[in-house]
This record gives sequence, structure tokens and C-alpha cells, in this order.
Amino acid sequence: MHVDELDAAERQLWDSFRQGTVVDVRDGTSSAESAIRADVIGALLLGARADPTPGDRPALRLTGARITGSLDLRFAEIAVPVVLADCHFDEVPLLQGAKARELALPGSFLPGLAADTAQIDGRLVLSRCHLTGPLVLNRAQIHGDLDLRDTVITAPEAEAISAVHVTIGGDTLCTNLAVRGGFRISGGSIDGEFDLEGAFLSNPGGHALDAYHVQISEDFTFHPGFRAEGRIILSGATVSAAIGFCGAVLNNAGDVALEAVDVRVARNFDLGRGLAVEGGIKLDGSHIGTQLSFRDASLTHPDATALSLRLVQARETDLRTRRPIDGAVDARNAQLGTLYDTPDTWPAELRLAETTYDALASPLPAAERLDWLRRGTDGYLPQPYEQLATAYRRLGHEDEARTVLLARQRHRRVTLPAHIRAWGYVQDATVGYGYRPLRAGLWLMALLACGAVAFAAHPPAPLEAGKAPPFNAVFYTLDLLIPVITFGQEEAFAPRGVGQWLAYGLIAAGWILATTVTAGISRAISRQ
Repeated sequence: MHVDELDAAERQLWDSFRQGTVVDVRDGTSSAESAIRADVIGALLLGARADPTPGDRPALRLTGARITGSLDLRFAEIAVPVVLADCHFDEVPLLQGAKARELALPGSFLPGLAADTAQIDGRLVLSRCHLTGPLVLNRAQIHGDLDLRDTVITAPEAEAISAVHVTIGGDTLCTNLAVRGGFRISGGSIDGEFDLEGAFLSNPGGHALDAYHVQISEDFTFHPGFRAEGRIILSGATVSAAIGFCGAVLNNAGDVALEAVDVRVARNFDLGRGLAVEGGIKLDGSHIGTQLSFRDASLTHPDATALSLRLVQARETDLRTRRPIDGAVDARNAQLGTLYDTPDTWPAELRLAETTYDALASPLPAAERLDWLRRGTDGYLPQPYEQLATAYRRLGHEDEARTVLLARQRHRRVTLPAHIRAWGYVQDATVGYGYRPLRAGLWLMALLACGAVAFAAHPPAPLEAGKAPPFNAVFYTLDLLIPVITFGQEEAFAPRGVGQWLAYGLIAAGWILATTVTAGISRAISRQ
């Protein structure tokens, strides 16, 4: 390209290149006068002025220009910093496979940007930009920050941002980013934080953000002010610090709003403090290093699973939501650590099969906790009762633990055949399945009193006159009630009529008491 082919603005840019001074073509010029051909920029970046002199610090810094034509830098090696601020591009810049030191396009208008497999030694700055087409960064390598703060990208029928397997050596800054269309960064690696504070991602019916298997070395932040329409996908992500959705608004009504299956988080996964979700949250198989929190969150997914925590592992789990979750909570096979909850926010449907927890921060009386267990819809399952009883025992609340285990036996009873249920009712009434042993003593005292009074009023006749010991109504009744021990009264006297039937009844009652006490004690000892 010859210098005499350049207009005034282009010549000014050409002359400033060696020293890297800023050329602002907005001052006192018309839109036509501020136009810079993309070919001129390309020529400079590809070495048209590669005859440096001592003291040169070449860079291309242009502000306020309209860039006409196609800026084609595919597979080019750009050895100087490039800053094109507040510029308007007529065509999509092509940077596929390019190698650059640093690229900044702050405040610019672009019909898109194609930078697949590009390598940038420093930052890629696209802050305050307006893109009316896709931003493509698939397999790009950015050694500094990716800056998308206050940027608007509109590509509703495509991937508005496609950054599959991108590598970013610094932070990914997306504060107040607005995207209409999909944002895909699956398989990406970010050696810094991923900040989406105040961002708005809209792709109804599709994925608003697909961060499948992304790796982030610092925080993954969606709060405060983050909003999304469509599904947020974090499944398989590894975050070396924390994930936060405090104050975010997720809307994917009728479907899953947040899919975070098999996520690994070193610290907190905070889904509380004002989070509002229309749609389901699915965290199955995720491992949280410290606390999983839903405190003060609002979750709505009626007639479906609003919160799935299957196989989740966390040191602490806080389920103190702002109001009861509208939809089912599925925590089957989860390990919840210390569990925080309150009765006024318990969901109507709660699945706790094989769920474990180390402690209940609010143990509550057993009667209230049993209402919590009964919210399951899987029928009789022994493990939730055993887990709750274990939690009470760890707190030293043995009476509450026995109440829970008694409730377990009563729940089990309704699943049994009629003849076994009948025996269960007897065990329940007599000794509370072994968890109420004092009942046996009360029954024994009541039967003893009845028998002693009856036989004292109508003593039985001796079997052999003159040889029988003196009759004692109390010990005679004890002889009838206690199957093993004998006081010599039963063998010496023979009641007649009503007394005989009373004796038979006391003998039967004694055997029933003995059998139920034995079964109950055996069950209690084995803690079944």
C-alpha cells in the first residue's frame, strides 16, 4: 500500500503508528472523513511499517473511526498492541488463528467477531461493545483477562458467545454483560475469577449459559443482580474457590433453571440471600467443600422437583428458604453434613431415602421431626428413621430417638399382612415395640391388682386339704402371670367357674407380656 493512496485520517494513523500515539478522528470531522479502511489497519498490523528506528514503540491506537471493508487478520502474527476504541465496524473482523500481543476494542460497534483458535498474549478487551452478531472464541488462548463488562451482544437465533474450550489466563469479567442468544463456554479453562455480576443472559427455551466442564481457579460469581432466561448449565464444572448466586433471578419456568450436576466446589455454593428461581435446580452428585446454602431463597417449580440434591456431598446444608419450596425436594443418597432448616419452610414433598447428615442444627422435638419424615412419597423406608434416631443419640436425646424408632415400627406395620399387623398392635400396646418398656410393668401391675382383688374376694379351693400352704392372693396371681418363676401357689390351689377363666386369662396375658418384652428388648438392643 502506497502512502499517497491514504486520505487525511488514514495518513494520520499511518504516521502515528511508530510511536503508538492515539489517533482520535472524531474531533470536528464528518462520518465520511472519520472512515478508515480495514485494509490500512491490516497493512500496518502485517508489517507495512516494519522499518523501526531507535526509540520507536509501535502500536495501533485508533478512536472513533468507522472501519470500512473486511479486517482480515486470519493466521496473522501481530507484534504490536491494538486498541480500536469507540469504532464502528462495517464487517465482522476475522482473527481466526491470529497471534497478537493485546487486542482492545472498547466501546466499539461490531456485526460480530470471529477469533477461533486465536492466541493473545495479553488481554482481550471488549468492554462497552455492541455486537449484533456472534462473538466466536472457540479454542482461543487469552493469556490475560477477557473483558466483556457492560457489553451488549445480540444473536437470538445463534450462539451469541461461543467460547468452547477457550483458555483464559486471567479473569473473565462479564459485569453487566447483556446477551440475547446462547452463551457457551463449555470445556473452558479460566485461571482467575468468572464474574457475571449484574449480567443479563436471555435465551428462552435454550441455554442461557452453558459452562459444562469449565474449570475456574477462583470464584464463579453470579451475584448480585444477575438475571437469566433459559437454562444455566454448570454440570461437571470444577471451581477452586466458591460459586455464588446471591440475589440472582433465574427464569426457566416448566423446566430446569440451574443444572449443576457433578460440580466440584472447593468452598461455598451459595444459592441463597435473595435468589429467586422459576424452574428446577438440579445439583445431583455435586461435591461442596464447605456450605451449600439456600437461605432466604425462593424456589418455584410446582408439580415437579424444584430442588434435586441426589448424591450431593457437603459439610453444611442450609435449607432455610424464604418460604416453603414450591415443588418437591429430592435429597436421596445425599450427605448433607450439618443440616439447617426450620419447620415453617419445610417443603410439602421431601424425599430422604438413604440421606445422611452428621447433625441437625435445630433438632426439634421428635413429634415435629416425624412430620418432616412423613413428607416423603416413597412409602415405608427404615433408613430415614434410623438416621434421625442416630442424630438424636449424638445429641444425647435418647427418649427422642426411641420415639422415632417406635414411629418407624408403626409405619412398617401398615405394610404387613393382617395377622402380622395384629401381633404388631399387641407389641405396640404392651411395650411399644420394646421402646416403651415401662408399659410392661404397668400392664403387670394392673393385671396383678385385678387378679389379687378377685382371688382375695373368692379364694380358690386347695387341691389337697391340709397340705396346701396358706393362700396369698398376690403371690397366687404372680404365679399365674410369670411363666418361669413359681411361688408354689398355682400348684396348690384350683379355682372353679369364673375364677378358673380368670386364671386362664392371666396365664395367657403373662405369656403375651413375656413374649412381647423379649421381642422388644431384643429389637431395642439390636437397634433395628
